[in-house]
Amino acid sequence: MIGRLNHVGVATPSIEASVALYRDLLGATQAHEPFDLPAQGVRVCFIDLPNSQIELIEPLGDDSPIHGFLAKNPRGGQHHVCFEVEDILAARDALRAKGATILGAGEPRIGAHGTPIIFVHPKDMGGVLVELMETPPKTPTDGDH
Repeated sequence: MIGRLNHVGVATPSIEASVALYRDLLGATQAHEPFDLPAQGVRVCFIDLPNSQIELIEPLGDDSPIHGFLAKNPRGGQHHVCFEVEDILAARDALRAKGATILGAGEPRIGAHGTPIIFVHPKDMGGVLVELMETPPKTPTDGDH
């Protein structure tokens, strides 16, 4: 069921400061333009890596779910890991059948890559918030992402 690691989500109080950190300290050269995801209450920016991406997540608005995380981790930190799956509904149903808790209403929503996503409760994943996303269709300009 589990596919490739798509990205590691990192919550941050400032996307701009985090982009500078990854660029200046680690030599990241490809940061995408930040964009808002109002339905999820976050502003997002992807940093390309040779084999994956970092997803920087900043609160968008007062009701952003990231505020609680940043209250506990004011400088930010790893928020989640995201794995690709071929069929999000089949993955959700298989996880539920094995006793895992899907966050929210359990229905997939559209994520930052434009494909359906779900989140699996950390209590069922060894303390790690896991996002599953349906594998995005490849385009000729995508490369490995």
